[in-house]
Amino acid sequence: MGEFARIVEVLTEARRRVVRVAIVLGALFGFMLVFNVQLFPVRWGAFAFPVPLPVPNLFYNVTAQVFVLMSRYMLPSGVQLLNIGVGDSVMVEMEIGLLLTVILGMPWIVHELGAFLAPALRHDERRLIRTIALPASVLFAGGAVAGLLWLTPFTYLILFKYVGALGIAPVMGVQDFVTFTLLYSLAFGIVCELPVFIFGLTRLGLVRAGTWRKHWRAAVIGTLVFGMIITPDNSGITMLLIALPMMALYFGGAYFAARFERQHDSGPTGPIAQVG
Repeated sequence: MGEFARIVEVLTEARRRVVRVAIVLGALFGFMLVFNVQLFPVRWGAFAFPVPLPVPNLFYNVTAQVFVLMSRYMLPSGVQLLNIGVGDSVMVEMEIGLLLTVILGMPWIVHELGAFLAPALRHDERRLIRTIALPASVLFAGGAVAGLLWLTPFTYLILFKYVGALGIAPVMGVQDFVTFTLLYSLAFGIVCELPVFIFGLTRLGLVRAGTWRKHWRAAVIGTLVFGMIITPDNSGITMLLIALPMMALYFGGAYFAARFERQHDSGPTGPIAQVG
């Protein structure tokens, strides 16, 4: 009975954490779809400062504003976006709203998840989470931003050069554009977490640093397979633009794992540590 009561207590706590996360994410998602953000001048003496304020607008909302910015700054000039399906514009706003909600709500998600898992973690595991939390967040944000501002526009530029060489009209469906952009940029953000993952496993003593070096060939093949799966087209170009940085990040993570192991002079322990 005591074990059953413990299970009920854990499930109750999990439900409470999920409800709290759902409330915050629901409020953020609703804001994205109901309001847009406009700049209003606020005067202070002889100076005027633009202040962003939310204004209700069900159609030209925050997600629509983000879509306009994406299409304006990410696509080469001359490319025309088409609303092919009747509900494509609605799905576009939903997809952008969900991504923005997850990004803005991620600190709260991490907080609730950490508060739920903390009692079950050992001291060294909690210390590792505190150590890598900031680098992991910075790497993910930096990777996603680099994907949005550099990698994805560069990919569109290359792909539409092939379109122009064939003499085909440079057009694209709005939902294809948004899905490709969000998945591609999100994938690059996830890829940038690879060094943290490698370093974390070595620091916990689960995988020796030499294992990463020994299996580098398998890692290279894995990056190519991951790039092929995660990219939503079959050109091969987008696969390489994901796989090549991923290879560099893998070797970077292996380097810092080996450096940590050398500094602490004692090899990791545990049954998984003997792999390789």
